[in-house]
Amino acid sequence: MSQHAAGLATEKEARDVAEAARESEWSGPSFVRELFLGRFRLDLIHPHPVRDDPDEALRATVFFAKLRDFLVRCDSDMIDRTGNIPESYVQELREMGAFGIKIPLEFGGLGLSYTSYTRAMAMVTSKDGSLTALLSASQSIGLPQPLKLFGTEEQKRRYLPRLAKGAISAFALTEVDAGSDPANMRTSATPSADGTYWTLNGEKLWCTNGTRAELLVVMARTPEVVVDGKRRKQITAFVVEANAPGVEIVHRCHFMGLKAIENGVLRFTDVRVPSENIIWGEGKGLKLALITLNTGRLTLPASCAGGGKAALQVARTWARERVQWGQPIGKHEAVAQKLALMAANTFAMESVAELAVALAERGKYDIRLEAAIAKMWNTETGWRIVDDTLQIRGGRGYETADSLRARGELPIPVERAMRDFRINLIFEGSSEIMRLFIAREAVDHHFKTAFALVDRESSGGEKMAALGRVAKFYPGWYLARWFGKGVVPGAYGEFGALAGHLRWAERKARHLGRMLFHAMVRFGPKLERRQMVLFRGVDIGADLFALTAACVRAQMLAQQGNHDAVELADLFCREARQRIDQNFRRFYGKNDGAIYRVSARVLAGEHAWLEEGIVGMLEPTAVEHAVDPVPTRAAEAAGV
Repeated sequence: MSQHAAGLATEKEARDVAEAARESEWSGPSFVRELFLGRFRLDLIHPHPVRDDPDEALRATVFFAKLRDFLVRCDSDMIDRTGNIPESYVQELREMGAFGIKIPLEFGGLGLSYTSYTRAMAMVTSKDGSLTALLSASQSIGLPQPLKLFGTEEQKRRYLPRLAKGAISAFALTEVDAGSDPANMRTSATPSADGTYWTLNGEKLWCTNGTRAELLVVMARTPEVVVDGKRRKQITAFVVEANAPGVEIVHRCHFMGLKAIENGVLRFTDVRVPSENIIWGEGKGLKLALITLNTGRLTLPASCAGGGKAALQVARTWARERVQWGQPIGKHEAVAQKLALMAANTFAMESVAELAVALAERGKYDIRLEAAIAKMWNTETGWRIVDDTLQIRGGRGYETADSLRARGELPIPVERAMRDFRINLIFEGSSEIMRLFIAREAVDHHFKTAFALVDRESSGGEKMAALGRVAKFYPGWYLARWFGKGVVPGAYGEFGALAGHLRWAERKARHLGRMLFHAMVRFGPKLERRQMVLFRGVDIGADLFALTAACVRAQMLAQQGNHDAVELADLFCREARQRIDQNFRRFYGKNDGAIYRVSARVLAGEHAWLEEGIVGMLEPTAVEHAVDPVPTRAAEAAGV
């Protein structure tokens, strides 16, 4: 395996870059942030926020009808087989406005809401993941989104009409050594002497739509600045024309799934970019990327819900048709249990997705945590649903649609759906990175309040200021974490059969707030390294958010006459409560130390004897390099 370690940023440099880019202040209320502080602010999400715009709803209905007609006719097996989306398909999508769903009417777009956009992506995903990648990468993280958020009026007038007509865009951030760690970014932009243009050099990896795009958003390192006496790396966002001299498609990447995804390696060699193509401002590129991803990644939860619905439809239909031992397999408890939980979890996924999008559209909420949890939770839950669908379909689930068709059976593409779905747990922030991000934000208030007291680098004045903050906040806050609405009989009565779940959730939210505080006291500065402890807290918070979202949406639907939703929400809550209780019981992970010690020895090659007797997938030289003759002391150094 190739090595890229030379010249990488140190841990401190990486942390400094990440901290400088993150949003340090909260611009609005957040239900999930309050949840991690032990405060169950149901008023922030109930009643369920609903967009009421009849004109927009009518325009959305017309678009959905066109999109549905296209998808019914679309040959997705051909797309998967050939690894190519025909230009005729792309042109039809252009003509119906599918590349400008959220672009305002004044710029030639459809002017639809984010809710309508994510519902469209859910519909597309239910048929073809490669089409979702093409459309969503262009609109969720591609040029339209950062332009809407940070572009100048001149930039919007110049680019949005092109994008609305179907100019495909891409977002170029990742590099060989810079994925979730932007401190290692090597692509650079150097200003000209007169300041009129920048010269871009570098290479970007896994740029979705990059091999088909007309317009690119490229992140590049620009000259460092001095802040408070310290040099700080800067990353800036540029709009780059894909046909500009020096822009080269080096390689189109091919993957396990999404066979037609237009993803590749792009190289920039002395590319001249006008200064007016900087978005937002010099040095604001990484913050732009993070903010864009906050809203951009809301597409994935909705897509997962759409995929979950399609999988449930397949599993339900097959479980009724397939007869074994004298009755439909859906009547056998082993399959029946899967079907029930698939339905309940699909309902919860859609509830999480729709609530997160609705909060984002309200405009006054800070949804960074809601978006991250929606992405993490829905992708993991959706993956289990797809896996269960393949299991229920059995051999036919593992067989390709083309093979099924060739021997006269219905070409149901469960195998393709599984290949296409798996990437959702990785791109736009892997599950592990999402948990790290959520954990950092979950303890943000505690760190701001008390961290200086235990930080060795803090000055005496900083420690005294922290002591004042601690004395002011914690006595009242901690006492209040023991009392709340959840112990009041009849509380949340408007939720009927679901009221008990919300009373339980309120109590567990206070419990979570206490546990995170206790963990901070117990571990001090080392808490940020106790990732498994923090991750259990994150998983508790995620399940509490999903539970609450399901109850709020079920109550809304019941008021509209759909009382069946209450049954699905109730089953989901019962299961979620078991997971939450289990994570509380194992919160401190009594085996974490043993696990980490074994991991350190495996990493050092001390258990390489276990791999004897195989040929394996690595080149022989790579195997030799993976064995370190010096035993590691990483576990001890980490204090685990």
